[in-house]
Amino acid sequence: MAVRGPTQSTDLPFVDEHVVVVAAGADAVWTALLESVDRAFSGPAAERYVRLVGGRPSAPAGPRPLVAGAALAGFAVVEAQEPAGLVLEGRHRFSDYRLSFRLEVLGPDATRLRAETRAAFPGLGGAAYRALVIGSRGHRLGLRRLLSGIRRDAEDRGVAPAPG
Repeated sequence: MAVRGPTQSTDLPFVDEHVVVVAAGADAVWTALLESVDRAFSGPAAERYVRLVGGRPSAPAGPRPLVAGAALAGFAVVEAQEPAGLVLEGRHRFSDYRLSFRLEVLGPDATRLRAETRAAFPGLGGAAYRALVIGSRGHRLGLRRLLSGIRRDAEDRGVAPAPG
């Protein structure tokens, strides 16, 4: 089955949003976000999965840290605006999707990080895939794990070393 052409990302239906408050400045959160997303979607397992579902892009490419125009397995970086937000888009046989991360400064050592998912799941194959990924809560668990890791990494960066 061929991969469909692009869908306007603004036309994609809302799936969910997850929010964490990070006890770190926006710069630390931004760095942790880029590194965590790159790690999560650049390994051999991610590439195998994307090939299995006929996803595009199929492999990581482009500069690191991530910038607009770079790619991960299953995602093109369409926006990387430090430290405001990161937007990823992709498509495969069963879905067109967009994952947006937005940072909101709450104070010098507090940042709200939002992750919003939008996706379309056309046809019977798309409906089955949605049930498997969204209905099973697998997407929710994976995204929460990703956000928890970003929070942990950013907060670790913000801790000053103890005086020696």
